[in-house]
Amino acid sequence: MKINSRDSLDFMERMQQEVIARRRASNTDEAYYTAKLTDAWQRARQTPAYGSLGTFSTRAFHDLPATTKDDLKAHPLEYLRVPVDKGLKYYQTTGTTGVPTPTPRTARDMIANTVSVAEAWRGMLADGGHRALILLPSDIVPVADLMVGVCEFLGVPHVKAYPYTTGISDWDRIVGLWEVFRPTVLFVAPGVLLEFSQVLKRRGLLNRLRESVELLMLLGEVSTPELRAMAGQWWNARAYDASYGSTESGTLAACCEQDRLHLLRGANYFEIADGRGIAPAEAGRDGRLVVTPLNNDARPLLRLDMGDEVSLSGDCRCGNAAPVVTVHGRGGDGTEIKGSRIRTRDLERVVYAGRDVMGYLIEVVEDGTWARLLLERDPGTDRDAEPAKNDLIQRRTGERLGFRWDEVRFVNRLPVTTKSGGSQKSWKRSNFRVVDEVVPA
Repeated sequence: MKINSRDSLDFMERMQQEVIARRRASNTDEAYYTAKLTDAWQRARQTPAYGSLGTFSTRAFHDLPATTKDDLKAHPLEYLRVPVDKGLKYYQTTGTTGVPTPTPRTARDMIANTVSVAEAWRGMLADGGHRALILLPSDIVPVADLMVGVCEFLGVPHVKAYPYTTGISDWDRIVGLWEVFRPTVLFVAPGVLLEFSQVLKRRGLLNRLRESVELLMLLGEVSTPELRAMAGQWWNARAYDASYGSTESGTLAACCEQDRLHLLRGANYFEIADGRGIAPAEAGRDGRLVVTPLNNDARPLLRLDMGDEVSLSGDCRCGNAAPVVTVHGRGGDGTEIKGSRIRTRDLERVVYAGRDVMGYLIEVVEDGTWARLLLERDPGTDRDAEPAKNDLIQRRTGERLGFRWDEVRFVNRLPVTTKSGGSQKSWKRSNFRVVDEVVPA
């Protein structure tokens, strides 16, 4: 995050003050949100999508229908205030749920998002003598750039080394880098961490390389408590579900020291949509998350319905007064297996509960009436124990997901597509394989 003008420096300092003040303030600070929403409304009026809006008022805002993600994806350029070629950086969404969405960002977009996330993580990262290794992609998607900006803002030494960048980084290069840099923090996608852990286990290097590591910050994909507990045990480190958001909206929530995601209220106005309408986001409410980013510059968005089902709670021991958000996924997400609709979190809570699985692949026939679960075994585990593990997974699948697998089988290696891609990977594309015929065990 480069600051090259007095105006940018003043803006950064103002964002920092707002973020810090919101951490302990009430979500009903009417004066703050009225002022911020008025500015966001004015920027939105400069776009074709919101060009017919009248003068801002609280009543006009609450009467405004939600903007759906389908609306945004269908006409992405109509929501831009800044042309594609005028933003300081150009990104696209990953396209895991459809066509990639063009997403330019101005310097103000990047400054505001970076400061919001950095201040949320300050207590975890700053003044701890940390060194960060960023194992995330930076081509087209913003996730690695954001981590770099956070490290720069907090003064954390860091290096980027995405292991799937052909000709630049691979596992050998990263192991060599490790010997010199000795990172204490890993910013990494869960799938990439699983692959890296297996590489190190097979080479007998994990025990030595993990000595410096204290924090595993998981980003870009769903990570369940079971997966984080497993990874934390392997690495003898604390593993966190680091953040939640999207390329279009920016970051909406960031973790605290208690591994709970807090809504970033200084940078966003949050609401909850349910069968009764849209209401303020308060602890105890469930529904779809609706967000108005308060600082979006290139693409101002009003009442964006994220489509994600969430639950809000409060009273976190970290002292942050912002609601804790648990993201359950999009209401229409999931894949039907043997009559049950299965989502990533539901399945991975079963797969990773035993803490000895390096990944998984589901094979199904087209109509979903037959399904096999392939599990990548942890190197060095006792293969004689696998039949008992299979029985346990079958029992947990029946109890929690409502069906039984036609077969559960451990294998030495799964396709790298089940691991690689960081924030670019799609669960349905990488962890499912449709087979034409059933091959008996």
